[in-house]
Amino acid sequence: MRKEEQSEFEKKVLDQFISGKNLFGKDGAFAPMLKNVIEKALEAEMEGHLDESERSAGNKRNGKGKKTIKSGFGTFDIETPQDRQSSFEPELVKKRQTILADNLSDKIIGLYGLGMSYRDISSHIKEMYDTDISHTVLSQITDKIIPDVKAWQNRPLEPLYCMA
Repeated sequence: MRKEEQSEFEKKVLDQFISGKNLFGKDGAFAPMLKNVIEKALEAEMEGHLDESERSAGNKRNGKGKKTIKSGFGTFDIETPQDRQSSFEPELVKKRQTILADNLSDKIIGLYGLGMSYRDISSHIKEMYDTDISHTVLSQITDKIIPDVKAWQNRPLEPLYCMA
C-alpha cells in the first residue's frame, strides 16, 4: 500500500470509527481488506488442490465465480476460483455457503430460541451487522437445530432428582 493510500485508509477508518459506522459492512473501511484476505486464502486452497496428480489428470484453473457472503461483519462479494473438473471443494467458504461466520448462525439460533420471529431476527441482524438474512436462510439455519431441540424435550427424565 502506498503512503497516500495508507493515509486515505487511516482517515476513512478514523472517520467511520468516530461516527459509529460499521467498519466492516458494505461500505466499511475494512471490507476490502477482509475480501482480499478471503480471496487470497481461496487462491491458496486452489493451488493446494491443483497438485501434480490433478494437473496430470487434465485439471486446471477455469476462471472465477462470484459469490455474495453474509458475515458478522456485513455483506460483501468475493471471487471464487474454479477448476475445469469442478472438483475443487474450498474449506474456507464452501460451495453453496452464503453465511461465512458460524457465530452469526449461533446468534440466529439463540434469538430463535428466545422466541423471536423470523422477521424480528432478520431486523435484529440487519441492525446489528448490516447484513440482510432472508426468511429462507433463517429457516434453513433453525431447521438444523429443531431435531436436537425435539430430542431434548422428549428425553426420558430421571425418576428422582435431588433438591438443593
